[in-house]
Amino acid sequence: MAVDVGMPAPDVTLISTDLEPKRISDFRGKPVVLAFFPGAFTSVCTKEMCTFRDSMTRFNQMNAQVLGISVDSPFSQKAFAEANNLNFPLLSDFNKEAIRAYGVVLSDLRGLREVAQRAVFVLDRDGVVRYRWVADVPTQEPPYEEVEKAVQALG
Repeated sequence: MAVDVGMPAPDVTLISTDLEPKRISDFRGKPVVLAFFPGAFTSVCTKEMCTFRDSMTRFNQMNAQVLGISVDSPFSQKAFAEANNLNFPLLSDFNKEAIRAYGVVLSDLRGLREVAQRAVFVLDRDGVVRYRWVADVPTQEPPYEEVEKAVQALG
């Protein structure tokens, strides 16, 4: 079942690039942007993560936490973050719990089975989903201004 606006965000455990377990609930107390992406080092995913990187001043001013999530290993994500100077955490959903819990499983991407569908969820301070966007196709980027407005609306 897909997670929708008004629902509590599933509290899954992901792995940081430092191999530390991180739960979604660890970030409560501030707005959280969950940016699911299909794969590190791919052109659209790189553009998307770099766009969030370049927007971090605005997200920081809104006291919001951005988290990039993919099924890539934490080792790949660490290299991806370093190569692109990403200034927010990437979390590995290597076991595919988050993409299943949030209902954003892309069943087949050119032969790659069960990767993250490109999607963005904005959670309020209590972990309730207040904004949801899911791409129709993997090459579609999120509406970045809309995401920022959703965070801003949380005041």
